[in-house]
Amino acid sequence: LQIKMKIFFNENSLYEDGKITELLEKFKELGISYENDGATWLRLSEMGNEQDKVIIKSTGEPTYRLPDIAYHKTKFERGYDLIVDIFGSDHNATYPDVIAALKALGYPTEKIKVVIYQFVTIMEGNEKVKMSTRKANFITLDELINEVGPDVVRYFFIMQNTTTHLNFDLELAKKHSDENPVFYLQYAHARISSILRMTEEQKLKCSTENLNLLITEAEQNIVKKLHLFKEEILYSTLQFEPHRIAVYLLELAGLFHKFYNECRIIGSEQKLAEARIALVTAIQIVIRNGLRILGVTAPEKM
Repeated sequence: LQIKMKIFFNENSLYEDGKITELLEKFKELGISYENDGATWLRLSEMGNEQDKVIIKSTGEPTYRLPDIAYHKTKFERGYDLIVDIFGSDHNATYPDVIAALKALGYPTEKIKVVIYQFVTIMEGNEKVKMSTRKANFITLDELINEVGPDVVRYFFIMQNTTTHLNFDLELAKKHSDENPVFYLQYAHARISSILRMTEEQKLKCSTENLNLLITEAEQNIVKKLHLFKEEILYSTLQFEPHRIAVYLLELAGLFHKFYNECRIIGSEQKLAEARIALVTAIQIVIRNGLRILGVTAPEKM
């Protein structure tokens, strides 16, 4: 998937380096922790949360919250301007406690952005592929990549809003047809490459001198859509919503296919043809750049 982790953090170092002990002492000093029934509790109810939570069990074992708080504390100490936490939906109840504790410690928690992803269900057509970690019956990401390819895996995981449960349809992912959104997008890019090769053979050039000739509804819709690309990228970045780019590209590809069926390039008047070449070139650039941002390839031929 071409994902490279630059820094790895060993949770055990929080214990070895005394960060956990240091944090517990700080909680005690601020009066936001207390002992009860042999366990150490955090006064989360006084921090605006529903109820106090255990951070060290009576057995001496810490709960997930304690190392999470300690880890985020080190992030602030390392001078991070932005901290993006990506969790599964099973962490929905935990992360507010971590943020409340950090705020009580005096850290600027507005620098923390939490993104919660929903679970993924693997489908084979209309049938759900049953998986169980307890029975060691599950599909790994590597197996999924080997089955359908990295481009499809990346796009399918990105194309849904993080708040939406993802049904990963293996049958759809394998299809080389317009039903498969990845094929649909890549085919649009490859088709434009083919068009540009043919126009080059016809000695037609790309020209922006007569864009005023692009007056059909199909052409105007594309121009308007292209104009929104910068805005979509900016909004997707600021809101941590990459699915918006995936949706935008799919809509642009749809507009291109409509244009392809309604508007001729080769065979039309030269100035109009060259304006249309400029239009499809712009479409291809946007699709290629958008796919590159998503980490998906843009083939020249299919």
